[in-house]
Amino acid sequence: MTAADHTESSDGVKQTLEEREKELQCIYRVSQALARAEKNIDDRLQAVADTLPMGWQFPDAAAARLTIDGRAYTSSAWADQQTRQEAPIVIDDAVVGQVTVGYHAGVADEQLDPFLPEEELLLGEIARRVAEFLNAEWQRERVDHLASQRASTRNRTVPREQGQTHHGLIGESPGMQAVYRAIERAASINATVLIQGESGTGKELVARAIHYESDRSAAHFVPVNCAAIPEALVESELFGFVKGAFTGATTTRAGFFQTADGGTIFLDEISEMNPSVQAKLLRVLQDQEVRMVGSDKTRRTDVRIVAATNKELPALVRAGEFRADLYFRLHVLPIEIPPLRDREGDVRRLLEFFAGRVSRKVRAEPLSFSERALRALERYEWPGNVRELENLVQRLAVMVDDSFIDITDLPEHMRTASKTGSKSTPDTELRSLQDVEQAHIARVLDSVDGNRTRAAEILGIDRTTLRRKLKNLES
Repeated sequence: MTAADHTESSDGVKQTLEEREKELQCIYRVSQALARAEKNIDDRLQAVADTLPMGWQFPDAAAARLTIDGRAYTSSAWADQQTRQEAPIVIDDAVVGQVTVGYHAGVADEQLDPFLPEEELLLGEIARRVAEFLNAEWQRERVDHLASQRASTRNRTVPREQGQTHHGLIGESPGMQAVYRAIERAASINATVLIQGESGTGKELVARAIHYESDRSAAHFVPVNCAAIPEALVESELFGFVKGAFTGATTTRAGFFQTADGGTIFLDEISEMNPSVQAKLLRVLQDQEVRMVGSDKTRRTDVRIVAATNKELPALVRAGEFRADLYFRLHVLPIEIPPLRDREGDVRRLLEFFAGRVSRKVRAEPLSFSERALRALERYEWPGNVRELENLVQRLAVMVDDSFIDITDLPEHMRTASKTGSKSTPDTELRSLQDVEQAHIARVLDSVDGNRTRAAEILGIDRTTLRRKLKNLES
């Protein structure tokens, strides 16, 4: 062996030893990060992502990402890495996440293979340690729940419904704070209110809050679902009828407006009202008078009108499906209820409220949710809003044996959901528009327990269109 060969061999051994030292240092620091009990789980997993690049051949150009149940923890240099090395995080034979280390395009171009064979083993060891950490934390969460449950059983009192503010409305998000302020403003004056929001957001609760916080609270609150009344009966139901007005009118009967005299009438789904009734409602708003069907006399009425819709009324006005003059009469005090997906922090508050309420009705032990389940539910879009969340809690209370709800207890489409508009990863599956539409229809139907009328309302289509789309889905 020549001196040059010996020097080259020594340099190779030295480089190999340096690489092994970096890998051992990486494992040590990852273990330290996971063991920091004063930090929460998120902070510890983020520390692992920040630490990982130091163990690789080109640490200054490397970046790392941990993905746990759809939640990502990335080092500062992470982008769309062109060359990547991955290892699954496996707990009880189930893949719950992935550890990834990658290089950007420049390193990939300069190096034929920037990854060393030993780095694959290193990544697998990191994934194994993260899996052990997560399993221990999730088991501890369950043990803490059982201990808390035993303590609450020993000191059982009637639980107070936290977070309840305005007559059943739950939430402390900025969007709901704005709704509460609008309720107080509307309750203090006697103007017409138009409540707008998606199906299931709680429009009737807002209307009730306005009524019961106003000086009309001693009189009747009369809710009317305009979409549920047959078109031929809408006028007689709203304004009443006199004896002999039509076949079957054997007596005079007051309508909803007469019943609500002195109080509030809530006209839900007002966009479904036919044009002839829209004209009569406009007259009520203008003159404060109603005319019963079959009568030639008008009667004064003192009724506050609160209307609601889940549709865009200006678009219906432009399409000629809703009277512009009626819209402007209704649009005096508009209140917009935000969808649940935009109410940061309120999903947890609503889960706590509904879990406490349903537990007192159907089971002895109160329901509680693991952090994994809570995160999955916060990522979910909630097309059916609060109504869908309440239905979920009721279903879990009946169907799940354990009072501790983990992510595996949730419906499959809720476990892996992600917020619309969130940055997708390179691994995101690309699907056709038809596939996406069919999956969304199936998800909405599941959220309303198969109720096609409610599903059509959420999707913004009529039942005939929904029926046709379902037929295509089944074919």
